[in-house]
Amino acid sequence: MLLEKSVKADISTVIAAKYADYAALVKMRLSSLVVFTAAISYLYADKGVEVMDWSKFISLIVGGFLVTGSANGFNQLLERNLDKFMRRTHDRPLPSGRMSVGEALIASLLMGIGGVLILGYHVNYLTAFFGLFSLLSYAFIYTPLKQVSRLAVFVGAIPGAMPPLLGYVASANHFGMEPGLLFAVQFIWQFTHFWAIAWLLNEDYNKAGFYLLPSLSGTTKASAYWIMASSIIQIPVSVLLYSYNFVGQIYLVAAIIMGVWALVPAYRLVKNCDTPSAKKVMLTGFLYIMVIQVMMLVDKI
Repeated sequence: MLLEKSVKADISTVIAAKYADYAALVKMRLSSLVVFTAAISYLYADKGVEVMDWSKFISLIVGGFLVTGSANGFNQLLERNLDKFMRRTHDRPLPSGRMSVGEALIASLLMGIGGVLILGYHVNYLTAFFGLFSLLSYAFIYTPLKQVSRLAVFVGAIPGAMPPLLGYVASANHFGMEPGLLFAVQFIWQFTHFWAIAWLLNEDYNKAGFYLLPSLSGTTKASAYWIMASSIIQIPVSVLLYSYNFVGQIYLVAAIIMGVWALVPAYRLVKNCDTPSAKKVMLTGFLYIMVIQVMMLVDKI
């Protein structure tokens, strides 16, 4: 009896450890945020539909999660030798040796193929196309470019801004000005968000040869001004949805208030050039994008 309990406990421990490794491989929190954003945009585009297509909605969530997980898996495969040098990433499954390259490659391939097929057959081909484009551009253009040029941030902002576009296209089955503006809002936000993270992790990134802040000088006023500039630009870009009559005044007020609110820590970063200010820019940015997306949906309802 004791032996049986011991074996069950060991099996449970192994399963829990393997789950934790796969959660790290797919970057569970990031993938969940991507799915949340796509789901919000799907519901936003689903306006006027009396009966919710739950099959398509669930397929978007599952397929979107698999595609995102695949992109993150390939990202870690390509950077496994660099991740060893960074405190933030050295304990990931690949650099730590808890997962083999073959296992991670097979898992990433299966997730990518499965995700694209689910999006193509159960959502629509246009969503599958954008999902595949997002996966390939993130894993095989943005990831290697990080070691070469600061332009990687611009390139990475493209797949990073895909979730709201994917959600809209999944529901509406067409591309146009409205999903394009949803893409634009998230695209501009990516710069403020990622540069704030790059500021916080600048020393760690530099150990791996990543120099991702907008200025060659690193964590200085020059980079802070770029971050504040992107925070300013995101306000009028977010208002374009209202200018083209895609949303109403509820969204407009929320976008302006949140935009000005998010600008405050960016100004403080310019003034102080310190880590606490950069952290506030990052945290405020998270709240900014989530609130305006939710309010976009509330406005439609």
